[in-house]
Amino acid sequence: MRWTLKPKPDQQTVIHLRDQLQIDHSIASLLVQRGIQTFDEAKEFFRPSLDDLHDPFLMEDMDKAVKRIEDALLNNENVLVFGDYDVDGTTAVALMSSYLKTKSDQIATYIPDRYDEGYGISYKGIDFAHDNDFTLIIALDCGVKATDKVAYASEKGIDFIICDHHRPGDELPKAVAVLDPKRDDCKYPYKELCGCGVGFKLIQALSSKEGLTVSDLTEYLDLVATAIGADIVPITGENRVLAYFGLQVINAHPRPGIQAIIQHLEKKELTITDVVFIIAPRINAAGRMKHGNHAVALLTETDEFLAETYASEINTFNLDRREADKQITEEALVQITENKEKDRLTTVVYNESWHKGVIGIVASRLIETYYRPTLVFTKSGDKLAASARSVKGFDVYNALEACSEHIEQFGGHKYAAGLTLKAENYEIFKQAFEDEVTRTIDRHLLTPEIKIDSQIELTEITPKFYRIIRQFSPFGPGNMTPIFMTQHVKDSGYGKCVGEDDKHLRLTVIQGRSKFVGIGFNLGNKLNLIKNGNAFDIVYSIDENHWQGQVSLQLKLRDIK
Repeated sequence: MRWTLKPKPDQQTVIHLRDQLQIDHSIASLLVQRGIQTFDEAKEFFRPSLDDLHDPFLMEDMDKAVKRIEDALLNNENVLVFGDYDVDGTTAVALMSSYLKTKSDQIATYIPDRYDEGYGISYKGIDFAHDNDFTLIIALDCGVKATDKVAYASEKGIDFIICDHHRPGDELPKAVAVLDPKRDDCKYPYKELCGCGVGFKLIQALSSKEGLTVSDLTEYLDLVATAIGADIVPITGENRVLAYFGLQVINAHPRPGIQAIIQHLEKKELTITDVVFIIAPRINAAGRMKHGNHAVALLTETDEFLAETYASEINTFNLDRREADKQITEEALVQITENKEKDRLTTVVYNESWHKGVIGIVASRLIETYYRPTLVFTKSGDKLAASARSVKGFDVYNALEACSEHIEQFGGHKYAAGLTLKAENYEIFKQAFEDEVTRTIDRHLLTPEIKIDSQIELTEITPKFYRIIRQFSPFGPGNMTPIFMTQHVKDSGYGKCVGEDDKHLRLTVIQGRSKFVGIGFNLGNKLNLIKNGNAFDIVYSIDENHWQGQVSLQLKLRDIK
């Protein structure tokens, strides 16, 4: 691991904020690193308020979207709520359809089949709408580049409202309204909403016409928080407010579908991390292993018994997904070894029988072993399809663009993309991708990096210190869990490997009179570094250990040197 200590923020600003808030210097430094420099900014950060959400009508085309939906409701039109099959898409469809169903019985949902239709708005979906007399489609988490498909729908007398958060192409679709804060001409103050977040802004605008406020819509925020966590958007600004209150709903009054997922958990209070690793994978598994409709059914169900039945089904899909993911990862690692490709700068593997729904997860798993840009291919119809994942700092989308002469189609962003190509082009593409990455990548990006917020002494870690850091949550991109470094610590002498195959490390870290239990997941191979009274340096975050009714602070070790 590369340890990178973040630059120290301006000390005059830190001292000023420290004195204003009456807090430790280290805490003030962390806040300034996050762009918080004044008392008012700190107040907004520590006390999120629904009043901090922006006026939805600041978004370009919002007035047009609201007018078209109001007309559809007034005239009893059939409205189809269309969304992608991932967590952001299915939560957005659940949110929009459940809201509109309080206004009309003429609302239906449509999730494209991952394998038959692929990502985004589909011709099959538009034909379904036409055959069933739908005159308005509201597309969520997709559609901002679907110019041809929107034109096709228009020929069939179907209007489109698009709620997307991806970067538009050169030309916007000729829809009634295109809601996307990333539009060049959109003056909306916050650009990082997820697809479900854009959907929420639309229902906020619709409800405001009835004299309701955002406080009347909190029941939908469990869906928004789930999408924010799953889609890995920055948890800053408006997203932080939505995630903060969404977590409150998840912990206090979740909808029956989410309650059915989390009811057997022993944790008393779920964090955004729990949303990402417990709730989101189960919702995602429906689209990966079966069909995204199962996720929408779960998230919109109001009957608790039925919700439990749907949750049980989805849990089975998730177990199947985990089994497939584990098996394919093992097969891919064998393939890399057998083909003597350990020393390449890329991983490109292929097996025609691999499940298309999990190859993206497998690509991420392979990066845990070989930290380099990775593509996992499988057969899809008469073509090969792949999921691409990248390492921090390297733009895999640009690399694919440079190899586009060998690719049928591709899309995505800097760190994750998808592509298809003809089987006969696989080997030539594989070499072209290796050549392009070799030519363009900065070699130090091939070593994983830990970014350290600050260096502290163990004496600084107190219950009060931790209580304030907890109030930095919810954590995520743009507001990550603080990572600390402490130098010249020692083990008590009882440090040992624990867990299956002794993969993890458990020790008691001592510095002067301060000592804390530390747990290092997947750090079992570092045991020799801490033996014989050797001094060593640690990088860690701080969390709580709950054991036999006792609560104590512990260090979650990220690395040891």
